[in-house]
Amino acid sequence: MGKEKIILDTDIGTEVDDAITLAYLLANPDAEILGITTVTGEAVERAKLASVLCKIAGKDIPIYPGCENPLFVPQIELYAPQKAVLPRWEHDKDFPKNRAVAFMQEMIHKHPGEITLICIAPLTNVGLLFAMDPEIPSLLKRIVLMCGSPTYTRYDNTSETMSAMEKSDVIVLGSKGVIENNALIDPHATRIVYQAKVKEHVTCGLNVTSRLIMKPEEAERIFHHPLLEPVLDIAREWFKDEERVTFHDPLTAVSLFHEDVCRFERGSLAIETDSRLLSGFTYWRPDKEGEHKVAMDVDKELFFKYLFEVFGLC
Repeated sequence: MGKEKIILDTDIGTEVDDAITLAYLLANPDAEILGITTVTGEAVERAKLASVLCKIAGKDIPIYPGCENPLFVPQIELYAPQKAVLPRWEHDKDFPKNRAVAFMQEMIHKHPGEITLICIAPLTNVGLLFAMDPEIPSLLKRIVLMCGSPTYTRYDNTSETMSAMEKSDVIVLGSKGVIENNALIDPHATRIVYQAKVKEHVTCGLNVTSRLIMKPEEAERIFHHPLLEPVLDIAREWFKDEERVTFHDPLTAVSLFHEDVCRFERGSLAIETDSRLLSGFTYWRPDKEGEHKVAMDVDKELFFKYLFEVFGLC
C-alpha cells in the first residue's frame, strides 16, 4: 500500500491541538501531505505557523491561506493567539493569495478517489469547495472531521479558545459541549459539508475528543522531538490561559491510520442553521445505513501510544 494522500484544512494558531496534528502527520511515514489550507481570522498568520513545522520537518508542502469570514454569519474566531511564537521560529512569510479553495479543487480532480481531506477547523473552505464544485465530494477517498457534539457531552470542562473569540452566549454553549466550535463558527458551511455525499464521511466530535487531556507538566515531560519543540512553545502560550490541552484534532489523524482507537457507529448528523442561539447544533440519529461514521468512544491509552510512537517517544 502507498502513502495516504492528505490535504489538511486547519485553523492552527487558536489552540495547541492543530499543531500537534500537523506534527503527527509530518512525522508519520505513511502520510503524504499534498497541501495545507488555513481558515478563519488571520489566515496568513496561521499559514506562517504551519510553515514553522514544515520547515523543521524539511518538507516543502504548499500552504494556502483560505477564507477568513464565514458564509453568512459574523466571524467570532478573529485572532490566532499563538502567532506570538513566530519571532522565535523560522517560517515563510509570503503565500499564494485567494487560492486555497482552488488548490483543493485542483488536487482532488488530479487524484480522484485517492485524497483524504482532514478538516480540523471551521468548514468555510470546504463548504465553499463543495458548493462551487458539486462533483468534488464523490471524488474524495474520504473526509475526516473534528466537528460536532453528537452526544452533547464534553469531559474536559474547559473554557478553551475564549482568548481567540468574541464572547457570546453561543460560545458559552460551546464550552459546555452543547455545540462544538468548528460547527458553530460557520454553521451554513458545516451543513453543506454534512449534506455532501462522500464515499466515507467520518466524524470525531466532542463526545470523544474531550476525553483526551494532558496537563502542562506532562507536555513538558513528553514533548521532546524536533517537531514537538515549536508545539511546546505554542503550548506554553496556551497554558498562560488554560490549565490543560485537549487533543481534539489529533484524534482525526490518529484514527485515520488506527481505526481501532475509536468505536464508531453509523448514523446521520444534521446541522441546525435556523436558530440564532443553537446555530451549529448537531442532531445525531443512529442508523445502521446512515451516511455518517461517527466516533462514540475512544481508547485513551491506545490513542496516546499511537500518537507519540511516530516521534519515537513510546
